[in-house]
Amino acid sequence: QEKKIFMVQGPYPVIRRLLRARGWVERKFPGTGRAGSRPEQWHGRQQEQLQEEEEDGAEQGEASRLVHDQVPYFIWTNHRSAVDCRLLRKDQVLNHYAGVGAFATKEGLCLNLRNLPWFDQADPNAFFPRCYWLGAAEEWKDFIEDFSLTAARSLLRTALERAGDMPVQMEQTLKSREEQGESHISHPMPPTAGPGPPLPLQLVEQALQVCEQHLGSLGHQDIDGDLPSPWRTGTDWHRFLCDYYRVVHEGAGLVLSGEQRERCQALLQHLAEHLPQLGMEGTHNVWILKPGAKSRGRGIVCTARLQEVLQVAGGCTAPSARAGEWVVQKYVERPLLIFGTKFDIRQWFLVTDWNPLTIWFYRESYLRFCSQPFSLHHLDLARHLCNVSIQKRFRPVWGQHPQLPLDRIWSCQQFQAYLAQVGQAGVWHQVMVPGMKAAVVGALRSVQDLVGSRKGSFELYGADFLFGEDCQPWLLEINISPTMAPSSAVTRRLCASVQRDTLRVVLDHRDNPTCSTGAFELIYKE
Repeated sequence: QEKKIFMVQGPYPVIRRLLRARGWVERKFPGTGRAGSRPEQWHGRQQEQLQEEEEDGAEQGEASRLVHDQVPYFIWTNHRSAVDCRLLRKDQVLNHYAGVGAFATKEGLCLNLRNLPWFDQADPNAFFPRCYWLGAAEEWKDFIEDFSLTAARSLLRTALERAGDMPVQMEQTLKSREEQGESHISHPMPPTAGPGPPLPLQLVEQALQVCEQHLGSLGHQDIDGDLPSPWRTGTDWHRFLCDYYRVVHEGAGLVLSGEQRERCQALLQHLAEHLPQLGMEGTHNVWILKPGAKSRGRGIVCTARLQEVLQVAGGCTAPSARAGEWVVQKYVERPLLIFGTKFDIRQWFLVTDWNPLTIWFYRESYLRFCSQPFSLHHLDLARHLCNVSIQKRFRPVWGQHPQLPLDRIWSCQQFQAYLAQVGQAGVWHQVMVPGMKAAVVGALRSVQDLVGSRKGSFELYGADFLFGEDCQPWLLEINISPTMAPSSAVTRRLCASVQRDTLRVVLDHRDNPTCSTGAFELIYKE
């Protein structure tokens, strides 16, 4: 009569314990079929073996047997496919929505976030590194052109850096990092020397011409416009990229005239007014390849050479069937580092309605560190991919900073304490958190029409962010069913807290809008 029967699929002992403490009784999740409102209609495929992390007491076991044929009113599963939503009643609560692949897959976020300007004045390029799905011919072509344009900009920046004459904004950023005893590049290239004779003035001139034409096109584009192709400049791109690799990756010298130096300075400053990602690009033109159908960092490759991207994706001049499995995204080459080490942050948020869109943001989060110092001269996963499942394969490097955590996890409170130590006490609440909130709202608004809006459902997501050296957040991806398995003392506490507060929002707040929602903050409601 009180409708306090629940079903949980998978190892969620905290959810089970919290619901039982509220007087709910568990109905065991079936080993086969789907969970609808009428058990006699369950049908379908073999489900994952139910994993229990705690033993039922005799009293709970007896109660579960008594309700084995009753309707569950709260259902928590790993995957939406475990439930046939057509059989659900309106008063059954489910922790998933339909259609969330529009933003919770690498391909979906890549393609749909571009639509944000139609729903909001926000620019997705200000918080999401540009990304291409290599399964479409146009995307393939656009990526190659972007890689080439980025190489041209990187060459100009490299020339200025080696001449000791960087644009003012970049110079100030690097000086700030040096004052903190850090560098965005662990092993900087020598200033101008390198193997072989210096490359001629013509190389820099080609880069200048390409970037000047690109700047001209940026000044006249509109929301429907396409940028003119860099291939129309008449540049021999194969030769240009080979020379670019020699300069950036092999340290070959550059010849730069005084007139070219002034043009480089002015051009990069003008481009920065149109390209919000210019500051995070760096000089190495590194991109990250992600297989669309895998999670937990599996299959990810970092590379700085166009040919390697195309080969990994399964073709050289046009997309193949394999290319549809991949997205390629610009790598943030100037991340904020802690003791010379890269990290990202897992940030939870909760959606309790899609119409009207209702978003709750969790006030607590945690950092995940790489196990080796950051370097753009070594693109191995130990330095560049912060996923816990990836980093647990590697041992911390000998001589790592003593203040780096052995379990590679920090709470956001520990991070704020560090920021205060380096003179950035206000940046968490003034820059980082507002930026993450805006990115979450923007991502969801861009796909609102693509997600199924079932009343009574809710869903908890885990967003992964990286901070640039200017402390601005960059959204990397959004995950459904974020892991609740504790990998450290910090995550053991936080994962339990976010599950407790999720129930507060979806059960208690629904019946009593004045009750506590824990660390969840309502940040958007249409």
